[in-house]
Amino acid sequence: MNNHSKPPVRETRALDAFVKLLRAAHWASLRAGASRQAAGLTEAQFSVIEVLYHRGPLAQRDIAEKVLSSPGNLTMVLDNLERENLIARRRDSEDRRRRIVTLTSKGRRRIGKLFPTHAAGIAELMSALSSTEQRELARLCRKLGLSAQAREANDEV
Repeated sequence: MNNHSKPPVRETRALDAFVKLLRAAHWASLRAGASRQAAGLTEAQFSVIEVLYHRGPLAQRDIAEKVLSSPGNLTMVLDNLERENLIARRRDSEDRRRRIVTLTSKGRRRIGKLFPTHAAGIAELMSALSSTEQRELARLCRKLGLSAQAREANDEV
């Protein structure tokens, strides 16, 4: 016999949508990660060199924010990328406390070769949705993310 009462309709609907969001994200992430795995990069490593490829040199703090990484984890990722000569770090001439991260020529070649295949794979994966559905999904995910981010910031106060 089940001792749990049935959650209210509002919660049931929210839980159903949340579970489907997580499952879709899980499978999409696995599929999208195939090309980067074949290139021998972790998800975090790929995220770092991809953001540097598109945004140019950035401070470590800015990279952590963009790739949703903790500063401690990012340091390890950057150490590994630097060891492979894919990135270089230097002190910011205006603020010696900050470290600026740039792609090396080897890093630029690596992501330049990998990114088109990655982007094509994402486009193929997303082709299950129409253009309108893709725009709507992007809008809804942004709305959900901003709401969660605002609630997190309010909880920290």
